[in-house]
Amino acid sequence: MYWSRKIALSLSLCGFSMGAFAQFNNDEADKFFEISKNLEIYTNVLKELNTFYVDPINPGKMTKTGLDAMLNELDPYTNFITEAEAEEFEMQFNGKYGGVGTTVKIDSTENIIVEAIRQGSPIDKAGVKPGDIIISIDGNAVKGKKDEEVGLLLKGAPGTKLTMVLQNPVTKKQFTKEVTREEITIPAIPYYGFVDKDKQIGYVLLSQFTPNCGREVRNALDTLKAQANGGLKGIVLDLRGNPGGLVTEAVNICNLFVEKGKMIVSTKAKHQEWSKEYSASNEPWDVSIPLAVLINGNSASASEIVSGALQDLDRAVIIGSKSFGKGLVQVVRPVGYNSRLKVTTAKYYIPSGRCIQALDYTHRNEDGTVAAVPDSLKKAFKTNLGRVVYDGGGIEPDVKIESEYYSILSAQLMKDDYIFNYVTDYYYSHPTIAPAKEYRFSDADYTDFQSWLVKRKFKYETRNEYILSAMKKNAEEEKNFDGIKNEYNTLLAKIEAEKKQDFIKNKSELQELLSSEVVSRYYYQKGQIENQLNNYNAALKKAVELLTTNTAEYKKVLKK
Repeated sequence: MYWSRKIALSLSLCGFSMGAFAQFNNDEADKFFEISKNLEIYTNVLKELNTFYVDPINPGKMTKTGLDAMLNELDPYTNFITEAEAEEFEMQFNGKYGGVGTTVKIDSTENIIVEAIRQGSPIDKAGVKPGDIIISIDGNAVKGKKDEEVGLLLKGAPGTKLTMVLQNPVTKKQFTKEVTREEITIPAIPYYGFVDKDKQIGYVLLSQFTPNCGREVRNALDTLKAQANGGLKGIVLDLRGNPGGLVTEAVNICNLFVEKGKMIVSTKAKHQEWSKEYSASNEPWDVSIPLAVLINGNSASASEIVSGALQDLDRAVIIGSKSFGKGLVQVVRPVGYNSRLKVTTAKYYIPSGRCIQALDYTHRNEDGTVAAVPDSLKKAFKTNLGRVVYDGGGIEPDVKIESEYYSILSAQLMKDDYIFNYVTDYYYSHPTIAPAKEYRFSDADYTDFQSWLVKRKFKYETRNEYILSAMKKNAEEEKNFDGIKNEYNTLLAKIEAEKKQDFIKNKSELQELLSSEVVSRYYYQKGQIENQLNNYNAALKKAVELLTTNTAEYKKVLKK
């Protein structure tokens, strides 16, 4: 009787009635008994610590740590969201926040640096520039603070003001700016335009699936159709790096290109009422215009619904590298005191019947790691026209273009802010540059960049140097380095000679990176994207080719 009362109390706290409990089987009753027992143990431990532990404790922080550890047993998308984190969550969900429109970074001396500025934002109107050093915000010195701490100082209700003291990175002079916060909207479509010389192939870059992004895509397509030279002949939808968002918006975007009534995606959940089918419910924008969708390893969730559904329906050619493989559905549940639980409740299934989830979080390895679904367990499915596709590993593109990786030299220059800092100096010595689409970092500028690096004693370590250094350390520990010293010095000299060629071998890559950073200072994000597109990466180049000069291959891909 005692335990029955305890279980009843636990269930009422969890939001269940005894009537519902009566319908549970014995296994479920056992689970709720375990919940009741362990909740009591947890509460008692926290009380004992608060009463008897030698130093003061922080119950909120300890509880958050415990909850996070508990949720780590599940998938990485099931998260506890505290009241303090709620605003950041809403910003990610809606693409809006109250603030000044900037991102910041921390340099090697713990200074807080203005990294990027949104065009037309409050901080842009105030005349603050990338590279400026933030000294204080409303009297709070920020040096040494974490970037999220600085972010909290910058964010706030629209209409409120803040005072910033900054330092010019070149002249070192300090200045003060008063900035009025506004509602900052992060655009779902940072850029759209044409990517062929004849202005007949439209391009839409979709960075996230936020509310109403389907309508935004349609408006962009309408604009492109109206501006096309002699009619729009094809569309490139770029989902590379898009982490996903609202499933309803993924359905709306698919609906632009497929007939009303077509099933786009379904969800299968433990609770039947959460298992749903999502179909195209509106009249389409165009069901016949040739369509290419670009994806990569960072295209996830809603991006995979769009690319996978259009692939299953044989409506688009998918180009790029395999997508991330997130086929899990989350809902947000209130759990009291303005905190929330984002919990995985179902899995996504696209029209062919396949699930795109790549990792099996249900069956962890003994060490707690999670394995990908092995090829031997992947099942074959068929698209509408009979093309074979597979589940259990994201979306495999129809046309594979391997992701391009930066050289070690380029990665190190970016990581240590050498490119960012050089461009800051460049900006203050060049009042104007060519239009974004036309600008190229010149050979003369590249020579100047190398000289600038020499003055700052830039050094970096290659993989071969790292291996050679480890070999030397091991030999010294084993006291036999003298026997290989000559060979070591010979190899080191060869590596040093090879490194001198790195700036020649990677010149094109570095010039593109420098061009992109330079253009962002004058023409913001939109100009930066225009400049990058004009450099023509391999996946986009292939998409334009299939939609213009090689339409036969486009048709062949969809009829395999």
